[in-house]
Amino acid sequence: MVGMIPAVLTIAGSIPVLLGFKFTEPVIDSGMGFAAGIMLVASFTSLLLPSIEMGGVGVSILGFVLGILLIRLLDSIIPHLHFIKHSSSIGGNALYKAWLMALAMIIHNIPEGMAVGVSTTYSITDGLTIAFAIGIQDIPEGLAVALPILSITRSRKLSFTIGALSGLVEAIAALVPAVLVTYAHVALPLMLALASGSMVYVVVHEIIPEIYGHEHNEPSTLGFFIGFIVMLVLDSVFG
Repeated sequence: MVGMIPAVLTIAGSIPVLLGFKFTEPVIDSGMGFAAGIMLVASFTSLLLPSIEMGGVGVSILGFVLGILLIRLLDSIIPHLHFIKHSSSIGGNALYKAWLMALAMIIHNIPEGMAVGVSTTYSITDGLTIAFAIGIQDIPEGLAVALPILSITRSRKLSFTIGALSGLVEAIAALVPAVLVTYAHVALPLMLALASGSMVYVVVHEIIPEIYGHEHNEPSTLGFFIGFIVMLVLDSVFG
């Protein structure tokens, strides 16, 4: 159930597209910067540090590296388009391009779901904190994936559907580490670090390159630091 929180809020972020609202590129970039700030703090304070406390530095480094390699592998074998950068730069079938961008968001959302699942196994309080924090930043993410798809397909319903499906991936991904840890408790510190490495990779490789280079870097930077501070406060109060 905790894993459904980010999924529901991702769907909520796609609703404005269905209703016909329009958002400027600086607004989207600041929202994605906010998402990056939250993910970066959560990956360390709620995932990597507890992993080190439970399993030691060696296990944590191993899990962190495995997390990076896992998302790098998915990034390599699944054909996809970056959902902002290339939304209007390539030709081809509109529906095909839309699904390629949806696959990009699926790759992006897998570590978020894993983070929620494994942190909930470690602590219900931590799980809820991460779920709501990631869910808050998933609102602009849902919008960010739905808007370029709308610009390609001109279909509000399809754009909303793909944005919503990208959120449901998080709920599914949240089940994987939870199931593994249930049957092998020694895997918990490894899975915490793996989720951390996955999220850091997504921030560095996917989000940050997407939001810079649009000639309005200040909103992106401001969004990042707001997200960073929000997650730090949430983790301090509820962690």
